[in-house]
Amino acid sequence: MKFRPCIDIHNGKVKQIVGSTLSDMVVLPGENGDKEETAVSTARENYVSSEDGAFFGKMYREMNLPGGHIILLNPAGTEEYEKDVEQAELALSAFPDGLMIGGGITAENAERFLDMGATHVIVTSYVFKNGKVDMDRLEKLRKTVGRERLVLDLSCRRQGDDYYIVTDRWQKFTDVKLNVEALEMFREYADEFLIHAVDVEGKAGGIEKKLAELLGDWGRLPVTYAGGVGSFEDLDTLKKLGRDRLDVTIGSALSIFGGSMDLKEVLEYINS
Repeated sequence: MKFRPCIDIHNGKVKQIVGSTLSDMVVLPGENGDKEETAVSTARENYVSSEDGAFFGKMYREMNLPGGHIILLNPAGTEEYEKDVEQAELALSAFPDGLMIGGGITAENAERFLDMGATHVIVTSYVFKNGKVDMDRLEKLRKTVGRERLVLDLSCRRQGDDYYIVTDRWQKFTDVKLNVEALEMFREYADEFLIHAVDVEGKAGGIEKKLAELLGDWGRLPVTYAGGVGSFEDLDTLKKLGRDRLDVTIGSALSIFGGSMDLKEVLEYINS
């Protein structure tokens, strides 16, 4: 197990949110008769940092923590998304060739983010259309950036006893069940997987044990698990159920994001 740091950016701020509360609303400004629709992205916030992306990029570089991810949480094409990108660029400049980036990535814009210094682009929504895998887009991505620079975000939510991949900043269910067959299919296109257990993400109340067990039993690509880690006991559980094959990212529970787990202690614990 390795620790993978994160930088989540929303409305131009580094923050930690409760993943399942992220939503996009359409506001109609009415009093002046202007009917232009405005997209507003909202979420329940656990922590909003006063520091910028460069601060976290520099910290992770100095602590020698490569392989982390930046996630842009606003919808692509909005003013807020461009503010997210500005913060991401600061982080990438502070830790060149040390971080991945995801959020609004397509075959058409992926090179922009790689040129900023990202090691990989992280993609979900682009490769799904109407809740199904778009194989043409998936193949186009692989040809554009190369399998070795592509991470697929297969973040998921529960439906009954199963997990289904969700897209559009975790708001929309696909009809793709996250199981061994799906993992085998997607591994032909990706260097790694990033998987948020969305139902527990940002709550620091325990991991999705069944999901961790599924991913650990498979173990044929590097997989970073995110969601629910709130204690050292959770790390023990993840290591056991994941058969020491899963890497981990922790957000809201870390002291750098207002939580109770000290980052240096977490690193010492994992490395021991």
